[in-house]
Amino acid sequence: MTETASTPPAVAPPPSPVASDSSQMALVIYILYLVPAGITHILGVVLAYINRESAPHWLKTHYTFQIRTFWIGLLYFVIACCTLIIVIGVLLIPAVYVWFVIRCILGISRLTRNEPYPAPQSWLI
Repeated sequence: MTETASTPPAVAPPPSPVASDSSQMALVIYILYLVPAGITHILGVVLAYINRESAPHWLKTHYTFQIRTFWIGLLYFVIACCTLIIVIGVLLIPAVYVWFVIRCILGISRLTRNEPYPAPQSWLI
């Protein structure tokens, strides 16, 4: 009887939550949006515009969602600032911030599961 040395089968590393390199940029953009500084939001929307055309379809939905989140958020913020005169803006500005953060968190959640965003054209959440 001869014993042969058997090598254990190679174990594949566990897949990362965000599998592709292209989706890493979308994650970076969501993170830039969550940083509370206006310049990071502008950088994020520029990156989303740059990367949207070359992305696979499921990832294009995230870039579209990010671009719309920026522009709609800016519109909501301007409206909230204009209504500061009649005091309602004091309530609207935090509401816009919460809306913005929730959209980013929902986007990250879908991105980490490699799912397209179901309604990237939506004005709501």
